Amino acid sequence: MVFRDFGSLVTGGNMEPGTARMDFNLPEIPPGFKETVEASINAEVAADRSIDVKVLPRDDAFAIPDIIRTATNLVPAGLTEVRIVDIVGLDTQADGGTHVASTKAIGRLQVAKVESKGRGFRRLRLKIVD
Repeated sequence: MVFRDFGSLVTGGNMEPGTARMDFNLPEIPPGFKETVEASINAEVAADRSIDVKVLPRDDAFAIPDIIRTATNLVPAGLTEVRIVDIVGLDTQADGGTHVASTKAIGRLQVAKVESKGRGFRRLRLKIVD
């Protein structure tokens, strides 16, 4: 949603049980950013969107617009197939991570904190609240 709504690429991230952090190249924090992101996330969680996973030949995967939403393309050059995760109706990306079957399985999230991580970089700290 930060890419869709604010045009910011992901520069890093980490998930732990019940918490996560996501880093973005976001030069300025727009007014209401924290509240807007939290409301958008929770609307998508409540939408109960299914998550589909497939593997495509590299050329087919890279033909999908915006398939890489990270500042650095982390897909190794020699990889001939790319795992694609589709949050149906919301987002499709190359992604090797573990995923739930539906957004509703996550539970309600809170943007606990927005931090500055240097010039033009922001970190969102998220936590599951129920």
